[in-house]
Amino acid sequence: MNEEPPLHKIGPVTLAPSILPHHGWSFLYAAFFSIGMLTFVSIGQAYILNVHLKIPPSLQGTISGNLVFWTEVVMLMLFVPAGVLMDRTGRRPLYSAGFVIVAIAYALYPFSRSVEELTLFRMIYALGIVAITSGLSTVMIDYAAERSRGKLIAITGFLNGVGIVAINGFFGGLPAKLVAKGFSGIEAGQYTHLAMSGLALVSAAVVGLGLKGGAGGKHHEQPSLHDLFTSGFKCAKNPRILLSYGAAFVARGDQSIIGTFLPLWGTTAGIAMGLSPSEAVKKGMMIFIISQSAALLWAPVIGTLIDRWNRVTGLVVCMGLASAGYLSLGLIGNPHEPASVIYFVLLGIGQISAFLGAQSLIGAEAPKAQRGSVIGMFNIFGAAGILVITGIGGRLFDVISPKAPFIVVGSINTIIMIAGIMVRLKAPGGGERSSASDRHRASGEQD
Repeated sequence: MNEEPPLHKIGPVTLAPSILPHHGWSFLYAAFFSIGMLTFVSIGQAYILNVHLKIPPSLQGTISGNLVFWTEVVMLMLFVPAGVLMDRTGRRPLYSAGFVIVAIAYALYPFSRSVEELTLFRMIYALGIVAITSGLSTVMIDYAAERSRGKLIAITGFLNGVGIVAINGFFGGLPAKLVAKGFSGIEAGQYTHLAMSGLALVSAAVVGLGLKGGAGGKHHEQPSLHDLFTSGFKCAKNPRILLSYGAAFVARGDQSIIGTFLPLWGTTAGIAMGLSPSEAVKKGMMIFIISQSAALLWAPVIGTLIDRWNRVTGLVVCMGLASAGYLSLGLIGNPHEPASVIYFVLLGIGQISAFLGAQSLIGAEAPKAQRGSVIGMFNIFGAAGILVITGIGGRLFDVISPKAPFIVVGSINTIIMIAGIMVRLKAPGGGERSSASDRHRASGEQD
């Protein structure tokens, strides 16, 4: 009889079998930098549209929506192959490569001479997003023992939020500081993006050296390539996995709407108030940071509650909070009025709740040997959500109101909440699986 290896811990989180503390700490580093680094593209893009390309504000919503559209086209094509590759070769190489690709994209972005070139560089950036978000989601699920899944997801969400606030706060304000020191507006944009590119390369090295090597399961348990490609569809027969796919559609759309249109709304409103482009971008960044600060403070609270609830119940509550947060933005007049802060706080709470609820449900239900592939399908639904919501949202932003994309997302969150209630009544599943199973999986896994 094989002796069961001990389970390690980092802080309050019990790690899965064969995951060592340094693997866990390396993942937490990656969690801090992954999403913050990816979301900066919207803040930097608002600056480039205004300063580098001098696009009229009346066209920026549509252009921003189109840029996201082409990003998501690339992601839709690549999420399943990326998941299959992770199941076959391991998480670490692809996750690290994602940071390298993002570094290349950020180095090219400020040298765009047209919207067409900006679109091309955005599609290169999309390749990096596929690798980074696939790695983040899959490693997060791999590394937690089941009884600590909600805690690790919450800590990851918290670190995502801190990273978003810190990275976007520093780099979003950097162009204005460089301009104040005598650099031209275009030079300030170039140096800011090149600095972000350097940070991405450092993160690639940390991930490549620090995460656990190998694939997800034992060699003799690995499904065939055909099974890996089709497992995402087959697993949708489980109503809770299908529900999580629907939740990914709106939860990823949530994040994209905030990252794309909240800074843009703040920037265009600032320009309408007579601010310079660099100051308007800074103002737009601040309302974005307010929402993300609320998200990071709320993440540990909702994460702890999710660990105590049935996963479907948790998703229903999270979608309800997201619906309330997004729909509340319909009450805002000027986004820079002090009274608007409360609505951006509610928005951040709703956004992180939707993300954590969806991740927790798919994490509990995805089969281990096919986890990367199922997460790939989960991410495809997320990409489809971004594609649809931002494509429609960009046009509504220009034609109707900057608030319109948020109202659309709030309405879709309500629909998923109702679907979650139906699944909870008919196929609730378990709450948490027995923590004894965490140890049972230990034998034979790769180092």
